[in-house]
Formats: sequence, structure tokens, C-alpha cells
Amino acid sequence: MNQEKIWLSSPHMGGNEQKYVQDAFDANWVAPLGPNVNGLESDLESYLNDTIYVAALSSGTAALHLGLVLLGVGAGDEVICQSMTFSASANPILYLGAIPVFIDSEKDTWNLCPIALEEAIIDRIAKGKKPKAIIGVHLYGMPFKVAEIMTISKKYDIPVLEDSAEALGSTYKGQKCGTFGPLAALSFNGNKIITTSGGGALVCRNKEHKDKTVFLATQSRDNAPHYQHSEIGYNYRMSNICAGIGRGQMEVIDLRVSQRRAMNSFYKELFKNIELVEVFNEPNSDYFSNHWLSAIVLDSYEKREALRLHLELQNIESRPLWKPMHLQPIFDKYPYYGTSVSENLFDKGLCLPSGSNLTDLDKVRISENIMSFFSTFV
Repeated sequence: MNQEKIWLSSPHMGGNEQKYVQDAFDANWVAPLGPNVNGLESDLESYLNDTIYVAALSSGTAALHLGLVLLGVGAGDEVICQSMTFSASANPILYLGAIPVFIDSEKDTWNLCPIALEEAIIDRIAKGKKPKAIIGVHLYGMPFKVAEIMTISKKYDIPVLEDSAEALGSTYKGQKCGTFGPLAALSFNGNKIITTSGGGALVCRNKEHKDKTVFLATQSRDNAPHYQHSEIGYNYRMSNICAGIGRGQMEVIDLRVSQRRAMNSFYKELFKNIELVEVFNEPNSDYFSNHWLSAIVLDSYEKREALRLHLELQNIESRPLWKPMHLQPIFDKYPYYGTSVSENLFDKGLCLPSGSNLTDLDKVRISENIMSFFSTFV
């Protein structure tokens, strides 16, 4: 196999990242604070909504963890979580000794099913355990059913922590994902729309929450001349070096979103005459997905797996959809509400190369290999 690998989603530098990193070295700001950290937070606040506040952290997982802390989640509490997601959405629940309650997806956005969500809340309350929070994920950049989910959140007075790790740049009715609930987590992992190599952020609706997040993320050091700690703290602040990468990335975020969306359009055109395949797309004009990853659903597990292996032989990376959390060995003992939507998506769904840096030659390779696979079914 001599052909260069085509990755699912690889980092894509914009060109100015090194300038910000060099500025940090020149000023000796090689620490988990500094001008780049402040600048990245300001950039994100301006991009998302000037009335919100952002705390830059070491990862999206850290953001979810601190978000749950701010919502008062503790040992024995129950937290509702979308089942079809990456494990980082659910792991912080266990960090706090809390109990995850998993919810099935709906077919339109593959996110939290409002019907199953309300059924779960009613049942947990009847069992004497009202959930403390709801973790809603904008899967692969697709906004969840915001109007329905936020209505349920308000009805039962249970706050939504948005997992917007995959959805920077996505909108619902023109409003940016990450700005609907009281708190939201962003991720800047190497495979995301923009990257800081590793990093994340917690989006807050008020300055008090941001200040508390920064306090907790810097080991909860009290205001004293010596090191004094009255609360459990964490080493979760973002490095000024990593933030410099993020500042350069923010300069090209709109371009990156348009490039990812162009890849989704590429697949819609590629599969338009193949009835065996459905390309994941927005259900209506209220939704605007960044299409962080483009995904398809085939008509059977066998075809999905055969296509994945076919592409793998050609050094083209693809990946099954997230395995639902309620099927994971670490989580399968916890409550689950819904039917089998997420299970069916996992069985038949495949993520395809979606990077903003894919070349025309990469697209030709992808197209030729996919068409050669499906030619056997015509």
C-alpha cells in the first residue's frame, strides 16, 4: 500500500498560528495563563455572542466536568445524558460519583429524543430521584432539537449542559450552538473544526460562572499570600502556547466551516443516485450544521462494514458512528430510556473523510473507491 493515507479529520493550520506562539515565546508567557489565553477567550466570546463569557481549559472533557460541578452535581445525583455520543460526554458524570441516565436518539438529528427525555424525567421523579442536569450533544455538528429540549428543561427546571464539542459554528434558527443552555462545552482537539492541539472551553452565561470556572481550573487557590485551598481544585487551565494556536485558528473558522460543509455537499452529490445510502443532513432550514463529520447510513450492518473495510484497504479512514453509551461495558448497568434508534444508527452508520484540508485528488480517490464498491450492487 503506497498511497498516502486519507484521514477522517486531521488538523488544518491557517498560517498565523506560529505568529501567536512565537509571541508567547518572545514574551516568555509559557504558562497556563497569558495574553493568548485572554485573547482566545475574547475571540470566542465575540464569535459566539458578545453577551456570553468563555473560560479556556485543557480539554472539552474538563469543560464538561466543571460544567457539572457548577450545576451542583455530586455523588449520588442523576444526570441525563445522550446515549449516542463519545464517552467524554458521560465520563465526567462518573468522575463526580453521580449516576448517568441514558436517552435514545431521534431520527431527524440523531440527538436527544424529546419523547424519551420527558419519559425518563417523569419516571426518575416518580422514583424519587429528580435528575440534576441534562447533557445534550450536538452530534457531528448537528444541533439537537433545541426548542423541544429547552422547553422540557424549563418545564421540569433541569438545566441543560450543552456538549458543543463538535458544533462550533453550527446554528439553530440563527443562534450559535453553545449559547442555549446556562453552560456549554467546546473542544479544540486535533480533529475538531479548529484546534489548539488539545484544549477546550466552558461557555458561561454570566461572569460569575466564568470566574468560578477559572478558580476551579487553577487548583481552587484562595485569595491569600500563601497557598490555601478551601475547595477541591483541578489543573484544567489552557496553556498560553496552545491558546496561541487557537488564536490563529479563529482567524479561519468561517472558512473551515464552509470547507466542511462543502465536503458534505460532495457526499450528497456522490450518493444522490445510490438508494442504499442516506447522507446525514439538516432536517429543515432551522438547522445549520458545520458538518464536522459527514456521515452516511446504509441499509445493513454487513454493507456498512464491507464499505469500511474496502476503504481501509485503500488507506482511506472511515469510522462507525459512536457506539451508544448504554451498550458500552462501563455504562451498560445504568438506566436507559428509548427504543433502538441509536443502536440501528450504530449498526448501519459510517463517518467518511471530512477534513477541511482534503484535496481534489483526495476527493477523486474517495469517489472512485466508493463508486467501485457500490458498482457491485447495481
